[in-house]
Formats: sequence, C-alpha cells, structure tokens
Amino acid sequence: MTTLAADAASVGNPALNIAIFVAFVVITMTIVIRASKTTKKASDFYTGGGQFSGPQNGFAIAGDYLSAASFLGIAGAIAVFGYDGFLYSVGFLVAWLVALLLVAELLRNTGRFTMADVLSFRLKERPVRMAAALSTLTVSLFYLLAQMAGAGGLVALLLNIDGKFGQGVVVAVVGVLMIAYVLIGGMKGTTYVQMVKAVLLIAGAGVMFVLVLFAVKGNFSQLIADAQATVSGSANEAVAGRDIAAPGAKYGISDMSKLDFISLGIALVLGTAGLPHVLMRFYTVPTAKEARRSVTWAIALIGAFYLFTLVLGYGAAKSVGPDKILAAPGKENSAAPLLAFELGGTIFLAVISAVAFATILAVVAGLAITASASFAHDIYASVIKRGNATEEQQVRVSRITVVVIGVISIVLGIAAMGQNIAFLVALAFAVAASANLPTLLFSLFWKRFNTTGALFSIYGGLITCIGLIVISPAVSGKTTSMFPDANFDFFPMSNPGIVSIPAGFLLAIIGTYIGGRRKENAAKQAEMEVRSLTGVGVEKAVSH
Repeated sequence: MTTLAADAASVGNPALNIAIFVAFVVITMTIVIRASKTTKKASDFYTGGGQFSGPQNGFAIAGDYLSAASFLGIAGAIAVFGYDGFLYSVGFLVAWLVALLLVAELLRNTGRFTMADVLSFRLKERPVRMAAALSTLTVSLFYLLAQMAGAGGLVALLLNIDGKFGQGVVVAVVGVLMIAYVLIGGMKGTTYVQMVKAVLLIAGAGVMFVLVLFAVKGNFSQLIADAQATVSGSANEAVAGRDIAAPGAKYGISDMSKLDFISLGIALVLGTAGLPHVLMRFYTVPTAKEARRSVTWAIALIGAFYLFTLVLGYGAAKSVGPDKILAAPGKENSAAPLLAFELGGTIFLAVISAVAFATILAVVAGLAITASASFAHDIYASVIKRGNATEEQQVRVSRITVVVIGVISIVLGIAAMGQNIAFLVALAFAVAASANLPTLLFSLFWKRFNTTGALFSIYGGLITCIGLIVISPAVSGKTTSMFPDANFDFFPMSNPGIVSIPAGFLLAIIGTYIGGRRKENAAKQAEMEVRSLTGVGVEKAVSH
C-alpha cells in the first residue's frame, strides 16, 4: 500500500502543473477585472444586470452545476464501484427536468435577485427572508465544503503534497482565489469564468472519452470487461469481489444500503430545483423565455458530460485500477487525473487537472456570490435595515460576507478532505430539497400557503436534515466518516433525504393549517399567480 501511495503521488510534473494553473488564473482574472469595469449597481454585482442570453446562461449554468463532484467524484465512484457510481450522474441529470418543468420560468417571473424574493412576494417579508437566507447560507456552505475537499485532494496529487497540512494550504489558496474573483468581478465576472470553464471541462472530458473508447476500438462492452478484469485482480478482497457492471457494489450490500440508495436518489432528483446558486442564475437573463432556453442548453451540455463520465469511470478502473486510485492523496477524487496521466502523460495530466482546478474555482465563486447576495439583500437590507439600505451599502456588506464565507469554507474544507465529493454534494442536495423546494413549490402553486407554513418548512426541513446528517455514518462511526474515531451514528443512512424531504413537505402543510386562513396574502397571491404564469409586470419590477 505504501508503494501504491508513492506511485500515485508522483504522477506528472509539479512545475508544469503549477505553470498551467497559474496561466488559467491569470487569464480568468483578466476576464474578471474587465467585467468589474461594468459592475456598478447591486443588480450588476448580484445578477450581471440580467443581460446574458439563454445560450450564454446555459453554458454558465453548466459551468456552475458541473462541479468537482461531477468530474472528480463521479468518475472516481464509477471507477471503484462501477454501476452504483453512475447513479450519481443519472440523478444529477434527471433533476434538471424538475427544475425546467416546475421552477425555472415561474421563478424568473416572480423574483429579482434571490430565492427569498419569490417566497416573500405574498408572505410576511422579514421572517421569510431571514429563513430563506439562512437556508441559502447552509446549502452553500455544504456545497463549498465539497469543492474545497476536492481542491485539496487534486492539487495534493499534482504537486506531490502529502499530509493534512500541505492539503490544507492548498484549500486556503483556493479560498483566497475564490474571494478575489467575487470581490473583483461580481456575478458578471463569475459568469464569464463559468462559461470558459464549461467549455474547457466538456471539451477535456470529451477528449478523454474519445481516447478511452479508441483504446478499445469503440467497444464499450470490451471496456467494461477489461475494467472488471483489473478490479478482480485488486489486492483488496472486498474490491476484487465486486461486479462493477451490475448494481449493488455500494448500495446492494444490505437492505439498509438499498434504502440509502433510494434516499440518495430522491435527494439528487429533487435537490437541484432548490439549490440557491442554480436558482439565482435564472435572474441573469432578461426574460422568462431566455430562462427556459438557459435550462434547455444546460440540459444538453450536462447530459453530454454525464455520458462522458460513464466511460471515464470505467476507463479509470481499467487503466489505473481501484488500488492505485484509493491509495492516491485524493482517493476516489484522483481517478480522472490519474486516467489523464495514463492516456496522455505529463502534459495531458496537467491540462486536465487545470480544467478540474478551473471547475472548482468557478463553482466556489458562484456559491460565494449567491451566499453573499442572500445575506446582504435578504438579511441586511430587508431584515436589519428594513428596506432602507442603499445599493452601495448592500454591495459593501455582500463583499464583506464573501470574505467571511471564504474563511469558514476553508476551515470546513480542511475537515472534509478525503471524503468523496460527489457524496458531500449529495448532502447539499438533501438540504436544498428538504428546506427550499417544499417552500418554493407551495408558494408558487398552493393558494392557502402562508407564512407559518413557510417557516415550518424551511426551519423544520433544515433542522431535520442537518440533525440526521450529524448523527449519520457520514460524520462518525466508520473509517470513511469525517470523524472516524468518534461514534454517534444513531441514524443508519448516510443520506437523510428519504426522511427529511417528506418532513419538509409535511411541516409546510402542518404549519399552513396552524397559521389558519388569513387575508395577508390573498391579493398578492393572485398577482403572483398571474405574474408567474404570464410574466406580466416583471420588467417593471426589475427596472424598479
């Protein structure tokens, strides 16, 4: 095992890797600085002034959504567990149908900057905005946790950095760069970086896809057979006994693991429609029609990419092998870079790794600006200042929030290093589906829904989900847990979605009936229904 670790940690040329990283940072920072010259108002900082076209925003959504979990985590999960790892890809992609059909256009028609704009349209503004902002911050931090963990493992592999301290330094550097991108460029700069990153990521994965299939003369069945042969020869008996072409390698071990898979699937499919950084992207386009076009472009790009991950995962299992992958500093997250090294040597590894690094930077920048906008616009301007904050004050508070979030995410990212980041992102999806989705859907579609129901749903879903995560095997009780030496895993499933998501919907209903029928939202609800379905009044509200 020591030899494997050494081999895995010595791939590539650290100097070349650093050079390509620096080149990418310089190019993207130049783009961000240019974008900053037109970032003057709060709408520019939060939503890029709503000036992006549907295709542009579709690429940006793909850049925002195709995170390190998609590229590094899923490829690694497929390489080690086979079929079960691909379930992440299926869940992440199918989720976009929910977002397209239920929230994209309606959200664009009824909000301005954040998810809380929609929720507070016909409900009591201050308590709902506070709840929505806290939920947004929580989901964003979970997502940031995964990206930071991925950054630590990836760069540790490429720069021959071993140990917690070295990887922690890498996480800190990523956090500082994230803060710089957002402070300088706002949403405009972040969007351009995400567009560039989407093109690079899909192109890079596409090249690897072609190379892997070329090696087996386009015979996918042969690829799976070769991957199975490598896995069967593993020195680890548990790994060697896996059938990576059939379901069950990870989620079929016991009845509880099968239930855990159902929980994961529910969280992935329903979570996207409640992710604040994805929802915020619908406000960067001028019309609801462009919002729909954004999602259709995003689905096409994301769908193609997830098909690539299936081949990349089995390609890594065949050419690298699970032993070497699990011995590398980033463990499962190192599968894609190690495959790149096998396919094209040092230079190709450096390029693909730079793309992965770009992926992390673009996603964390999007998350940071979403969280900061939610705090500044919803908590500071609407709750603390009661609507009396100027745009300059909001932007200043937002910038300060970015720094605070950056520091917190660095600390949490160091604690989460070594975890599979696709799994960590799945937890963020569970939180979003438990706290945000029920409130959004009921606010848009249920006339009787009221403020009490919204508060019950957001806080109840949030507390239930976070509470179950804390007492799950994801945090303690196993060698793969965040705190492997502790033991308070009273909840048996790693993903709480199967319990916390229905709880969020149920609490929304209970809260609504407890709140009773009030006239607080009758007129506003009628206005919201017309606006959400027709778009009438949107431009006036935005210009105002």
